[in-house]
Amino acid sequence: MFSKEESKKLREEFWTSFGKSFPTKWILYNTKVKGLALKFSFGLRNAMVSIDIDSNDLSRRIELWDKLLALKSILVSEYCENVKYCDTYLLDDKKEISRIYVLKESVSIHNKESWRDTMEFFQNEMSQLERFFKEYKEYLSN
Repeated sequence: MFSKEESKKLREEFWTSFGKSFPTKWILYNTKVKGLALKFSFGLRNAMVSIDIDSNDLSRRIELWDKLLALKSILVSEYCENVKYCDTYLLDDKKEISRIYVLKESVSIHNKESWRDTMEFFQNEMSQLERFFKEYKEYLSN
């Protein structure tokens, strides 16, 4: 078991190491599509890259979700075959969003032996999500 301070230090060390190992300028929150962000997540049991629809405007969230749903077969066949769609995803803070994601199981931010695999997973999968996003950004923006 790790203390909060030890856990925080490990998290900082991982993200610093990831940035040095894969120095890429990711889009992430800078999508310029209101309510849509690309994200990395790494916790105690898994790692994830995702497209999050986090709009306070429910009609906007539904609109974006419908557009991404219409692109599902393209995303799966040409970019990320293991992608999962979840129209209602509950965050730890109980906020409800819609999420499209790729998950890597059996890795932990507390286990340095899983870091390299996770970094490669992040690099590969986020690169694919970004390629997809760039290709369909205009469609999602309208």
